[in-house]
Amino acid sequence: MDTMTKKEDQAVYSVPQVARILGIARNSAYEGIHRGEIPHIRVGGRILVPKEALDNLLRSVRQGDAAA
Repeated sequence: MDTMTKKEDQAVYSVPQVARILGIARNSAYEGIHRGEIPHIRVGGRILVPKEALDNLLRSVRQGDAAA
C-alpha cells in the first residue's frame, strides 16, 4: 500500500487531517468530536473520522445554509 495515499482514496481520516480539511485547530477538532459534532469511530486507541460521514456532515451543513 502506498504511504502517500490521496485523500480521495482514504476511507478514514485522522483528527489532524480532519482539522486541516475543516480549517480548524487540532484541539477544536478534538472538542467537536467530544461534543458529538464530528462523527467518529474508535479503533484501539485511535480516533478516526470516516470520509463518508464527514462528507455527509459537510453536505448537510451546505444544504442547511442554502435553505436559510
